[in-house]
Amino acid sequence: MSKYLILALVVLAGTLQPVQVAANTRLREAVGSPVMAAMLSFLVGVSALLLLQIFGVPGGRGRLSGATAAPWWAWVGGLSGVLSVVVAIIALPHNNAATVIAMTILGQLTASVVIDHFGWLNVPQVSAGFRRILGCALLVLGAYLIQKK
Repeated sequence: MSKYLILALVVLAGTLQPVQVAANTRLREAVGSPVMAAMLSFLVGVSALLLLQIFGVPGGRGRLSGATAAPWWAWVGGLSGVLSVVVAIIALPHNNAATVIAMTILGQLTASVVIDHFGWLNVPQVSAGFRRILGCALLVLGAYLIQKK
């Protein structure tokens, strides 16, 4: 799969995040709990993942036995996903979708620049130079402008 196709899929997945936030928030209204809404959302996700695992996807099915070789921090992704979904469900009724997503991206980009700079979590080390820091600062400004009514 080409680098550009993969990046296009990342953009596509990103376009679905505001839909996910709105859908999960509506589910929260129906069930009366952000945690219950997130749990139901994750159950749908797990079901989809099981189907992908059964029928296969490009890249292979993997091997469950390899999971024991993963470092402890490799398991944080699941907790991070839960926190992201529950916080977005709680945040949307008090904000608009653009603000919730802008703040999410602000957190993601800032943390990514720090992780890249230090090469943490086995990512390629990329210095947090002036342009990257300026990009984060501009994102702060953008997030501020998005949240203003």
